[in-house]
Amino acid sequence: MQAFQASSDACPIPEAVAIIGERWTCLIIRASMLGLRHFEEFQACLGIARNILSDRLGRLVTAGILARTPDPEDGRKVIYGLTERGAALVPVMVALRQWALDAGLGKEGHPELADRRDRKPVARVSVHAHDGRKLEIEDLVWLGPDGMEVQMPTPPRVRQVAA
Repeated sequence: MQAFQASSDACPIPEAVAIIGERWTCLIIRASMLGLRHFEEFQACLGIARNILSDRLGRLVTAGILARTPDPEDGRKVIYGLTERGAALVPVMVALRQWALDAGLGKEGHPELADRRDRKPVARVSVHAHDGRKLEIEDLVWLGPDGMEVQMPTPPRVRQVAA
């Protein structure tokens, strides 16, 4: 249990969730990935209150996920664009979307995410070993800073039974 607690205390997931885990923040990131750039576009397309949008955009800029630059076509406007750090969230957002669809979330008629060149659906996001092998949860192990395995309980694989 001590090893589990120590690894939990050092885990970066809570910090990441604090930055991107709020509903409006995720929707703003998704909208940025889809090409929205201006405050007014985010506000109109998401239906988000102006004060909340302003707050979330500011947080995303501070976190280095979005960059705020003057619009060269209209000096009164600002462009919000994904930084490299923000673009690195694409696999996270795709995995979250795939998980949600698998869980039966969302509504009918949602668009399919596809490869622009081949116009084919994107592959499933999965975890791979250094040599390319697809890994399942049973194949994963936590290693400490010393390279030694951190003893954790093996997660059980629970299979749902159809009702």
